[in-house]
Amino acid sequence: MYADAETVRRILTESGDTWAVVGLSTNRARAAYGVAGVLQRFGKRVVPVHPRAETVHGEQGYATLSDIPFPVDVVDVFVNSELAGKVADEAVEAGAKAVWFQLGVIDEAAYERTRASGLEMVMDRCPAIEIPKLG
Repeated sequence: MYADAETVRRILTESGDTWAVVGLSTNRARAAYGVAGVLQRFGKRVVPVHPRAETVHGEQGYATLSDIPFPVDVVDVFVNSELAGKVADEAVEAGAKAVWFQLGVIDEAAYERTRASGLEMVMDRCPAIEIPKLG
């Protein structure tokens, strides 16, 4: 319901190539690290967003979305569901075109707010699983 195939395709192919990955750090054991690497291999610019603002996969990190000094197309959210709605609201404020909540990240109210603001949104899916399916 929150990840129809057409919306997934549009976000991955038409929303733009600059992806802010919220929760991305240098911790290679975390899912965000691997997913960001896959996104890069498929031509996406990955911008780490984490309180430590670490450089990850060769890209300068930022502590918050509002700290990023250039436009971001998609905000990929790797925080728990209780915090995800705030990140979605920040993505709207930042002018993103789409928000992507990772597997297990679900906030139906945030989904409704984000869609009502005109952004595309997917919940409970992983772009690293979906992007190779596009061929």
